Amino acid sequence: MSVRSTRFYSTASFQKVIVPVVFGHNSDVAETFGIAVAPGNNVFFVGIVLVQEGESLSGAAALARRLRTQMRLQAEKYAVQVLPQVLVSGTPWIDLLNVLVEERANLLVLDWNRHLEGLNVSARQVLESTPCNLALVRGPLPACPKNILAPLRGGPYAELVLRLSLAAAKTCQGKLTVLHLSPKETAQSGDLPYRGLQRVLDRLPEVARLDLSGDDPGKIIIAAAHQFDLLVLGASARPESEAAPLGAMASTILKESTTGVVVVKPAQPLNINFESEASGHAAISVLVDKWFAENTYHANEFANLDRLLELKHRQNLKISLALPALNEQETVGRVIATVKTPLMDMVPLLDEIVLIDSNSTDATRSIAASMDIPVYIHQELLPDYGSRRGKGEALWKSLLVTHGDIILWIDTDIVNIHPRFVYGLIGPLLSSPKVAFVKGYYRRPLKVGDTLQAGGGGRVTELTARPLINLFYPELSGVVQPLSGEYGGRRSALEQLPFFSGYGVEIGLLIDIFEKCGLQSIAQVDLQERVHHNQPLEALSKMSFAIIQAVTRKMEHRFDRNILEDVNKTMKLIRYETGRFYLEVEEIAELERPPIIQLPEYRSAHPR
Repeated sequence: MSVRSTRFYSTASFQKVIVPVVFGHNSDVAETFGIAVAPGNNVFFVGIVLVQEGESLSGAAALARRLRTQMRLQAEKYAVQVLPQVLVSGTPWIDLLNVLVEERANLLVLDWNRHLEGLNVSARQVLESTPCNLALVRGPLPACPKNILAPLRGGPYAELVLRLSLAAAKTCQGKLTVLHLSPKETAQSGDLPYRGLQRVLDRLPEVARLDLSGDDPGKIIIAAAHQFDLLVLGASARPESEAAPLGAMASTILKESTTGVVVVKPAQPLNINFESEASGHAAISVLVDKWFAENTYHANEFANLDRLLELKHRQNLKISLALPALNEQETVGRVIATVKTPLMDMVPLLDEIVLIDSNSTDATRSIAASMDIPVYIHQELLPDYGSRRGKGEALWKSLLVTHGDIILWIDTDIVNIHPRFVYGLIGPLLSSPKVAFVKGYYRRPLKVGDTLQAGGGGRVTELTARPLINLFYPELSGVVQPLSGEYGGRRSALEQLPFFSGYGVEIGLLIDIFEKCGLQSIAQVDLQERVHHNQPLEALSKMSFAIIQAVTRKMEHRFDRNILEDVNKTMKLIRYETGRFYLEVEEIAELERPPIIQLPEYRSAHPR
């Protein structure tokens, strides 16, 4: 019998945790830890009956029935899932591996002693052949560990150690302490492998820190663990002997620690030098995944408008919606009516709606005015500061003429407008006081001729914005659509941010709110689908050029060093006419407005 060779590795949360239940072998410790790191509906028990060589498989049918009954009772007790088939086998480890592949498991949890014996497998076989993340547990382990210690130096297994420890701490409402243990010779010069990891830990304020140094890490960890009820550490990244397949330090701790121990190993070793600073950077996905899980919402969660209104009144807040527009006569009336009737007239969730027009030459302003919407031409606001072209200029000036504690913006070219585009953004801001800024995201079908291509939109996002974010601001890489035009935030935060005047406004605000308020202040909401007028390729090229400028400017602020000169603000556009190509130069300078709170006119209009 052979096992499929498929290997897989997920950096997402643990959606499918497999815990074997071997007949005749207690697995309480593994079951307890599996439930601690994932919701019950993500934990799956797999029944196994080991048949010794020479014995009949069919003779174990009665044992399989007993095991199914046992697992059903356990599943009811722990509120977990049970895979229907009990494995009756003389080679249970191989059969279990096939189950892991077929079920696409994220994590396998094994009792270090009882499971290895019950599955008739060696530690080396387990470490080398498990096709998913692996956690080896050795008790004693409380029903729900409240005080968790995770030794981390960096290295390729740090991500999984941190992810599992955070999951257990959250489920059990416990406290996680990260132990940074450095050799004495690096205590003065700095521990290079830890630097990348430290960047992640600096953004996890709920994680306590303990720094120790010494030349016998096993003894130091064992001594420190006395104060904790669970110790989570990584196996060795280096090849070890058969006598110590987990590595000498992990093997020593498993043998000598009086605290419950979990040793983890990812599905496949990361292809990086574990003595380099880069080894800690892999843990950035822990931070991003944690944020994504906790701060990603769906508009349907907030469809109960009366509940939102109650939250609004309880917090004594006012909410403003500003609609930026330029020549949108085809859609602006429907956008206003679709939002105003349910969210202002029927349920007073919005306190005001204003149109911020960029000097349209069509009927956009007259349509809005006929619907009793205040209309402002942004070029006429704050005349002492001049006027610039661009949506960002309109958004910046909208802070002056709105009065809400929460400011929302949605574009006026949305063809399939629905109230969820507004109440979906309001929900996280009313539900969580820590959220200062919320972005909408959606599927963006691309209209080609008379047909819609699902998911074809968002070309600038995928080809420019997200690569730049992953490169320079990886903490923000979980933001699905950083350039979406549907977003909003608390006035107290927005008034302190600079605004790019053009296409760079969205990515600039996202980066600045992250730098000023932290990742946890940002939320995102699934608004389902957005249909709008797609722009031609040349317009998208100009947009990309402006966005690259905006990100570069943010990098200049970070490193206090100029990168762009004036010459970099012109773009050579390629033109074609019959028989020849030629170049046309256009200036696309992404200028920035200061935080509006610095303006005396704003402070006068919005006194504290």
